[in-house]
Formats: sequence, structure tokens, C-alpha cells
Amino acid sequence: MQAITESIPEQFFENNTIEDLKKLSAKQLNDLGRIASPLYKKEGAQSYSAISYEDAINLIGKKLKQADPNKGFFYASGRSSNEAALILQIFARVYGCNHIINCSNYCHKASGLALNSTIGTGPSTIRYQDLEKADLIFVLGANPTSNHPRFIKALSEHSQKGGDVIIVNPSLESSLEEFASPAHYCQLHVGGDTALLTGISKYLIENQYCDMKFLEDFCDDYEDYFKFVKSISWETITKISGVKMDEIEKISSIYLNSKNTVFAWGMGLTHHTNGTDNIESISNLALLRGMVGDEGKGLLPLRWHDNVENVGFMGISEQLKSKILEVIEQRYNLSLPNYQGMDTLSCIQAAAKGEVDFAFLLGGNLFSVNPDRDFSETALSSIPFKVMINSTLNQTNLNGIERENIILPFRIQDEEERKEHSNNSEIEIMSDVATSIINKETIDFSVFRKDKNIRRALSRLLPDLDDIDNIDTEKKHFHIGGNYLLKPEFNTNSGKALFKIPKHTEWVSKNEIGSFNLTSVRSEGQFNTMIYHEKDIYRNQETRNVLYISQSDIQSLGLSSGDTVDVASETGVMKELILAEYNIKPGNVMTYMPEANILIPQNADERSRTPSFKSVSVTIKSH
Repeated sequence: MQAITESIPEQFFENNTIEDLKKLSAKQLNDLGRIASPLYKKEGAQSYSAISYEDAINLIGKKLKQADPNKGFFYASGRSSNEAALILQIFARVYGCNHIINCSNYCHKASGLALNSTIGTGPSTIRYQDLEKADLIFVLGANPTSNHPRFIKALSEHSQKGGDVIIVNPSLESSLEEFASPAHYCQLHVGGDTALLTGISKYLIENQYCDMKFLEDFCDDYEDYFKFVKSISWETITKISGVKMDEIEKISSIYLNSKNTVFAWGMGLTHHTNGTDNIESISNLALLRGMVGDEGKGLLPLRWHDNVENVGFMGISEQLKSKILEVIEQRYNLSLPNYQGMDTLSCIQAAAKGEVDFAFLLGGNLFSVNPDRDFSETALSSIPFKVMINSTLNQTNLNGIERENIILPFRIQDEEERKEHSNNSEIEIMSDVATSIINKETIDFSVFRKDKNIRRALSRLLPDLDDIDNIDTEKKHFHIGGNYLLKPEFNTNSGKALFKIPKHTEWVSKNEIGSFNLTSVRSEGQFNTMIYHEKDIYRNQETRNVLYISQSDIQSLGLSSGDTVDVASETGVMKELILAEYNIKPGNVMTYMPEANILIPQNADERSRTPSFKSVSVTIKSH
């Protein structure tokens, strides 16, 4: 939850230029406090100035009325509320724009695509209580001690009750090892996930350990997958994954002894050019033993502890499901655009070409989460008009703002209306913006200033939300139905789960002599791109400008722990990082996001369009 802090005085922006503020770290920006009133920067100005809320809304209305709806985009952060997200997506579509994107494009988009392609549903297939019934939990490409507090509690309780945990991660995170007490901790190469998962599948297939009855009754295309797996040599699997044969056999043996397995994974698997392949490979492995479609077993994508999944469920998507689009059209007697909108990366690339006239950003820190930092700044600076809804300052408010920009601060949901924090809420801002542009005869967005009216709309527009209309009177927790697979009934054309052959995975080693595979991670004191403190207590580091590297790699470079180095990729250089000896697979290195995004190219998974934030080739140069 975002802490309530003191407000930034209006005169602060009179006394500090944008260049002054750009010198501050993410933590220092957050520590400045809450933005007290709307801010405006005209083209060519060197600083922001205060503007009244009414003038800001009027200017936004004027600019968007003049703009071509097809030449703009609307972005929602995972920290946005369900209610604000619903207003945003309906407003954008009525306005005529389908370039409606959210931060899932940069995190778990691959998970949703892969699960839909294999089992016909995008979210988790299990309930929280199913973790209690599992006897084995795989944790792949995630560090829940830092990123998923509720899950790490369940994982710890699972281990204490005698359940097995297998962790798959290039770095050995001591905090995760302590809390999860894993039966096995597998350190693989960065980007070696599909190879490892294929190896475990190969062991099961070659030794005839698959649940053939489940496959015959509930799956299609497994014969083709068997042929593919048999065609991949053990030498290739062990080389690409970095995991030896005896370790693959050990992991397979633990899996074979399990009756109820849950596979959980984080963005350590989605942030690759073959991210969708990675998740489909998890699904393949689960299906081989019938570990989907029953209590205590299934697939669990570990999304960050924010609201990104529900923001997508509210309709923040470049391609709204046709059934939902039809319901909205019928409800409001409208004809809405149904063309395929651009994804997040495509929007930024279009902006760089001068093809975007405006951007509307509901929360978040889009500049910092983009790959290729210099390109991101150039692209955002090319947008003539931007609206940014933020409660505190971040790098997006300061970088890529050469043209005209407005910042609208908002009152967070749990904050009382009081004098020192008298900003409007997200839903009030969204309602007022929409009302200034859309005629009331089309839709009266002013009624959405009240939560209960939005929830009434939700109950009528979106599937499985019928009961949300009663949440204000019944005061009960609300649970979205229809997402779990407690029976092997799959929402595919055939009604069966599908095996997928990885088509975007390179089965050759990519590392050149002298280069390393770099992955980027979050710290313990970090929420998405917001830095609350520089120290990472779990990794025993006082600062963020560190490069985690194995002892053997430090020695091969002729350096020592504590030395200062520059790290370079094809897109940029991170300067003056301190070498920190760490238990990470040799040949691989690790540092913090979003700072590392200066090194991340625009290479993306072809299907999810998620950039390869956790897999980039770098070189290291000593000072």
C-alpha cells in the first residue's frame, strides 16, 4: 500500500527545474512527498507550474477533441483500481481509440497467451487453498520473498508440513532458501528454462512415466510433442540449460513421487524472447502427469503484488473480447471500434516515428519500464501532448517531456478527504475527463464519480461479476468466479488440453567469449519501479549500483569483489557498478531493474511482445 506522505509545496516547482529533479534517484523523488495540485509544462518550458484542476480538465478536453483518436494511446498501471480501469477503457473506446494497454504487456502477457493456447484459460488454474493440498510446488523464475508476500507464507507453511519445494533460478537466493526449505534448488543458465523443462519431459517420456490415460482422455497433440522431445539430444539440453543429467534425473524423481503438484512461476520465465515457449513448456510438463484440472494441482502465474490481472479483466486491452464488446455496445446503444490495437512496445515505437499525437497514462512509470532507455526518452519526447495521473513524482514525469505535459495528482482509495490531501480520486478524474469530451447523450460519465454506480455497471458488463453490485451493502469479500480448473474440462475448440512444441527457442548456445547473460531483478525495498529504500536486506547490500556475479567469473576477469566496472550491451552502458560476489550460475550476472533497462534492447517475444528484460548479452569492463 502506498504510504500517505506530506505534500510537495507549489513553490517547490518554481525553485527547481526539471533538470534539477532529474538528478534525484527514484527513492529521493518518492520521498519528496505527494503532488499537491495539477502541474503543467508547456513545450520549451524548463519547469512545471501549478494549474487549477478545472483548467487542466478543460485543456485535456480541448486537446483530445482536436486529436485523431487513432493516433493516441491509453495506458493503465497495475496499481490502478478496477473502477478507474473500467471507466478508462469504456471512455477510450467511445472516444474511438483501441490502443488501450496496460503493464501486463511488460510482465505476464506470455503467461496468458500460453495458458490460453494450451488449456483455454489465462489466469491461475488453482485457488489459494489448493496450495494446502499440494505435496510438491515448483517455483520457477521467481523470488517470492521480495515480490509475493502472500505466496511465500503459503510456501513456508507447505514446507513446514512436509511438502516438497523445487526452486529453479539462476541465482541462489538465501532468503528464499530459508523460507521455502526446498527439497532441491536448481541453478540454471539465464534463458535455459525451456531446455530444462524439455529435459524433465524427455526423462518422463523416455522412461514411460507419463499418465497415458489422462493424455488419451483429455489431451491432443501429445504424440507430436513426444516426437519433438525425442529429437532433442541430452547434450543439447544440458548445454543450453546448464543443468547436468544427474540433476535433471533428481528433479524428475521428486516430481514422479508427487500426487499433487503446483507449478508457480514469475517473470523470470516471461521476460525472454521465448517467454511464451517457456510457459507452454510448463503446461506440457504438468499435462504429462495429469497435474491440471483437479484440487491441489495446477498452474499458478505469480503476478506482482498489484492489480494488473484485474486491470486487464476490466477491459484494459488492445483487443477486447468480442462478447464483452457486444455487451457494452448493447448496453449503451453504441457502435465501438473493433480493430486490433497496438501493444505497449508498439505504441512506443510508433511514437518514435511521430505517429502518436497524445498519450493518456493512468498511473505507472512508463518511461522507466520501457526497454532501451535512450530510445524510450526520444519516443516519449516525440508525443505532442501527454496526461499523467500520478500521486508522487517519478521518472516518467521528468524524462521524455519535451512537448506539452499535464500531471494530475489523485487521492488514493484509502485516504480520507482532508485539507492537506484534497485531490480528486482516480475515478473522479477519469469521470471528469470523459465528461469533458463525450456528450452526455452518448454516455453520462458523470454518474461514474460514485463507486456504487461503477460497480453496478461492472455487474452488468463483465462476466462472473453479477454479485459485485451488492458489495457495498453486504460488505463481503468478492471473488471472481469461473477462473479455476477443478476438473479436466478445457475451454479449447476440441475441449481437450493441447501440447505445444517450442517454436521460438534457440537450441544453440548464444554466449560469445567474454560476454555474460544478464538478468534484472527487484530488491526487497522496491514495489514495481518505486524504490522505498536503497538497501536490500535479503541480499545484504546497502546500495543498488551493484552487479551480482559468481566468484569464478570474478577470478576469470582478474578482478575482486568490490571493484568498479562498466556493463555494456548493444543499447547502452551502466557505469560504475560495484562487483558483488554472489551465488549465481557462472556465465550469468544480475543487477536491479528499472536501472538495468538502459541495457535492454527492444528485442521481444514474437507472440507476447514482451521485451527480454531478463536475458541480454553484456560485456564487463573494469575501471
